Amino acid sequence: MGVEAGSDTAVQDQESNPPAAAAAAAAVVVPVETESDMAKTSTSSSEPAPSWFTPKRLLVIFCVINMVNYVDRGAIASNGVNGSARVCTESGVCSHGSGIQGDFDLSNFKDGVISSAFMVGLLVASPIFASLAKSINPFRLIGVGLSVWTFAAAGCGISIDFWSITICRMLVGVGEASFISLAAPFIDDNAPVTQRTAWLGIFYMCIPTGIAVGYVYGGWVGNGLGWRYAFFGEAILMLPFAILGFVMKPLQMKGFSPAGSRKPFTTPETNVIEVEVITTDKDVPVLDRSSNKPSRSGLFRFWQDMKALLLEKIYVVNVLGYIAYNFVIGAYSYWGPKAGYSIYHMSNADLLFGGITIVGGIVGTLAGGIILDRMNSTIPNAFKLLSTTTFLGAIFCFSAFCFKNLYAFMVLFLIGEILVFATQGPVNFVCLHTVKPSLRPLSMAMSTVAIHVFGDVPSSPLVGIIQDNIDNWRTTALILTSILFLAAGIWFIGIFLHSVDRYDEDKELPDATVERSNTTPLLEDETTETTAVSAQL
Repeated sequence: MGVEAGSDTAVQDQESNPPAAAAAAAAVVVPVETESDMAKTSTSSSEPAPSWFTPKRLLVIFCVINMVNYVDRGAIASNGVNGSARVCTESGVCSHGSGIQGDFDLSNFKDGVISSAFMVGLLVASPIFASLAKSINPFRLIGVGLSVWTFAAAGCGISIDFWSITICRMLVGVGEASFISLAAPFIDDNAPVTQRTAWLGIFYMCIPTGIAVGYVYGGWVGNGLGWRYAFFGEAILMLPFAILGFVMKPLQMKGFSPAGSRKPFTTPETNVIEVEVITTDKDVPVLDRSSNKPSRSGLFRFWQDMKALLLEKIYVVNVLGYIAYNFVIGAYSYWGPKAGYSIYHMSNADLLFGGITIVGGIVGTLAGGIILDRMNSTIPNAFKLLSTTTFLGAIFCFSAFCFKNLYAFMVLFLIGEILVFATQGPVNFVCLHTVKPSLRPLSMAMSTVAIHVFGDVPSSPLVGIIQDNIDNWRTTALILTSILFLAAGIWFIGIFLHSVDRYDEDKELPDATVERSNTTPLLEDETTETTAVSAQL
């Protein structure tokens, strides 16, 4: 009855005032469509979500993947896998050597090249994966990358010479590229506001921990079963996570359009909810693929994003300091066991360096993230922490190599590593918060590429060349460690630069529309304005 009465009243109003009636009719049409759309949204949102994947469990998954990735780095640097070169006496009698270096008769330079070969795949694939994340479910990209990583690791185990294992190491970099640039933004999105840096610290703690576990794992498996089986074991460990990337439901990343939408919900300037009412199929925007006009979602958009990154002074300074820092850390991780064995005649160098790195990495990385959260997570505070801990860590590590006593070295080097690893959370916090959310995957990708291309990739072969020429591991280690002072100086400059935290700048360019899956996002952003409005309606 109420509906009929309302209809009669509307008809009478239409007859008495045609213009007003037309406006009223238009007003009626929009709510009808909106209610229908909201009903569909309500229906889809009422579907049972995979509650097992809470933010904390997602963090654990990312941490395990990251750790397996760096176990591989530690394993190939271990004495059990990397081995030792063939040695010939003056009388012409030569030993067979051991591990990869012995089997393939590699010089220290070639041995360093193997450790850096993954950079080729990382360099090529990182920008591609970061750009594709705007139009393809990021977890599917991770699944593809980790599948390549799995097959490449197995390929290392069946390699027959220097070039075959080098190519497989290049493909390992593809897997890292798909994962490392996307994991950090997801973690930053879903971490509690007061614990963002601590969560990032936990994630990046897996880097030194993974390398340390790799030392022990490589030494144990390499000496017991042979170096090839170490790579087979890594492939088996990574396989379940590669499969998970293909079956997990889509995730929503901050700064991109939600699943199924064609426009950002709000703009930071107006904070107005944008609603696109679709009445017929003709109203749906269709991309004209026959047009020759460059698309901002393609190559042109990529270069625009790259330009935005390079014009951000804070980001550039942060990455420059990170490059100098990673130059040292990368060489430490690869040459550390050999240097320790040579300088201090360690019979168990893999285990000893692994233990120091595990303790230093866990304590330092967690402490750095917690301290920055307690200080108030701001970009200037992050630079203060970065410069201070790196400078003090450089002093302790440099002093450690000056002592001839093994126990003095262990104590000083452990303190130095704790201080140095305290940078992991803050340095990545700056990378994520100096750019708008839509640029964060590219920001992390290019940061990763830069620190490898100019950092640990050249450092391993260069240290090998220095050692081949001076034949003194103590002097080589002191030269390498001095570069940490350069990193501290660069980060110190960042304290005085004007900085803006762009974490909440959600707006994409108007024509940067992306198409997402209609599947309900695995982890919804509870602060989204549209979600709140829909819930009220």
